[in-house]
Amino acid sequence: MNSDMDEQNRLKEFVEKYDSGSIPWDDELPPPELIALVRELEPGRALDLGCGYGRGSIFLAGQGWQVDGIDFVPQAIEIAKIRAAKSEHNQNIHFHNASVTDLDFLQYSYDLIVDIGCMHSMSKSPLVKYSDNLLRLARVGGLYLLFAHLGDESDGKDEEIRWIRDEELLALFADGFELLDVEYGETQVEDKPPWKSAWYKFRRISSIS
Repeated sequence: MNSDMDEQNRLKEFVEKYDSGSIPWDDELPPPELIALVRELEPGRALDLGCGYGRGSIFLAGQGWQVDGIDFVPQAIEIAKIRAAKSEHNQNIHFHNASVTDLDFLQYSYDLIVDIGCMHSMSKSPLVKYSDNLLRLARVGGLYLLFAHLGDESDGKDEEIRWIRDEELLALFADGFELLDVEYGETQVEDKPPWKSAWYKFRRISSIS
């Protein structure tokens, strides 16, 4: 399947999820891993990739960050804007209906880039575009916090469960990012079987190639 068709199919799938209200990640607060990290940092400019209804973006703005939230699902961005409008820090957030693989319109350097379960659903070609965007947009010294569903070839690809291999993920960011920390574990959504997952924290460094 070519990358354009893959992107269209992913968009259709997520539009259907939002239309059906099947959004298990729609919590009021972002994950504790993001909350704990932000407590250690001085506010700067942040990029929230796959922002959904904007819970991470709204939280970051409330902590004094200037935030760009990106999601390719129009319904997600519409609701995110409505929710952000209720926040006194709404002026700190800009939401964009766009793919995380097509971010040429962004020209800032970001101190923090956050992805809570977006990139692991991509095939190889979009992943390369994704990592190229991160290399351009993350300032040297900036942080990249990533949550991903992990698997291996023996798992098989499931239409309902997206994953990426740990070694593939680490190789993707080997040039230009330093792995600071990784926490492996399991995640369970609703009544589905638990699946392997991990939180990664990278720092942007000068490219080594």
